[in-house]
Amino acid sequence: MSIRFRNYTEQAGITEDYHQVRDFLVKLGHTEFTYARWDWMATHGYLDKSAVRKIGLWEAEGELVGVATFDCQLGDAFCLTLPEYSFLKREMLLYATDNLAKEGNFRVVISDRDLAFQDIAAGLGFIATEKTESDAIFYLEKSSTAFGLPTGFYMTSMQETYDLYQYRRVMWKGFNHELNGEGEFLFSEAVKQGAELEMKRPHVDLSLKVAVVVPDGNFASYCGMWYEPKAGFAVIEPVATDPAYRRMGLGKAAVLEGIRRVGALGAKVALVGSSQQFYYSIGLRPFSTATFWSLAL
Repeated sequence: MSIRFRNYTEQAGITEDYHQVRDFLVKLGHTEFTYARWDWMATHGYLDKSAVRKIGLWEAEGELVGVATFDCQLGDAFCLTLPEYSFLKREMLLYATDNLAKEGNFRVVISDRDLAFQDIAAGLGFIATEKTESDAIFYLEKSSTAFGLPTGFYMTSMQETYDLYQYRRVMWKGFNHELNGEGEFLFSEAVKQGAELEMKRPHVDLSLKVAVVVPDGNFASYCGMWYEPKAGFAVIEPVATDPAYRRMGLGKAAVLEGIRRVGALGAKVALVGSSQQFYYSIGLRPFSTATFWSLAL
């Protein structure tokens, strides 16, 4: 069997390599790095565009069978293979250690179910850390998507209300940038262009980008949903609620409406990369965990 290694293209954004990696992740199904995470990263403003060329690709007979990547910034790596090519993971981890570190800092994210990869990492001097990532799951056949809204509030989507200002405004407020002292939201041309890239990238269904609107017209809560039928699951990302409208059930309403919509398209489950009580309280359940491993000092 001939395995060919190559680097990802030097060009960030929507390229042929972007599509190949996405197809690989869709085929792989659920892992610690999903197709939605890749889509989100591809046009994210925080992406280190100069580093995408360091992503490693392994091919067999013209098919992508392994990817060693980071998520937006160097320092944390993910080594993913099709099941029958898991023997590549030692080589991939060595590559990632040498190429995906940031200022000497490096960790690899390993699924807690992948005991074989844990053995490889341990053999190379890695140890598990306290830092983990978790996914929670919503089973549409087991849990209700019913919700209510206060009088005067209503649900919309970016398909119905394509308002980049409102989208970025609720994200800025909802992720506590103002509360953290970063200042009021400013809608510059650069911010607008970044939002446009996020909404106009391939595989985006604007009807699944839902928001709760308050009587004055502002978005109070937002939930982005991703659904790829070939992958077999939907993904919830991101979710944000303006602090002025929290504890009113609006975040719950946005998430459940998004789940309801992917359910209407055929999704049976929806995943979110979180273990927050908020998600468990609205019907999601623990699903999987992955641990950050670092080299022993």
